[in-house]
Amino acid sequence: MSQSRFHHVFLAQRTPLLRTLERMVSNPSTAEDLLQETYLRVTRALAERTVEHLEPFVFQTARNLALDHLRARRIQARTLLDDVPLEVVQNVVAPQSSAEDAAHAQQLLERLNLSLQALSPRQRQIFILSRLHGHRYQEIAERLDVSLSTVQKELKLIMAICVGQLQL
Repeated sequence: MSQSRFHHVFLAQRTPLLRTLERMVSNPSTAEDLLQETYLRVTRALAERTVEHLEPFVFQTARNLALDHLRARRIQARTLLDDVPLEVVQNVVAPQSSAEDAAHAQQLLERLNLSLQALSPRQRQIFILSRLHGHRYQEIAERLDVSLSTVQKELKLIMAICVGQLQL
């Protein structure tokens, strides 16, 4: 399949592609970026091999890029600690930190560990399922056979305990 055929298909399908991406990522700017990345990926793929059904291939490439973006965003959101004050987050050791920074971080980890040990077994389990395994609150509630409200209240309490211990 020639590049000129691809250009024709891409231009003809640009608007539906963009709408599909916007629906998936809920951000027009990100959708435009993904559309450009789709163009580049398909161009590279066509340079390496022949694609018989070009239009579905272009749409599938765009959908896969959008899903990758959403997956990355979800992972990033899980790693952010919304309940922790910014100054605590900024105290996390950078890869090339000084010995003093590393010692400080070690102290913070020890305090955090003490906080976690002070939690009840159910609270520890909620913390681990939420913050380490990335489970949604509803999943945790069902798994532990408690209400959604209980999970939310416990996590708020857990985070307060952890933050309080880190600020000592």
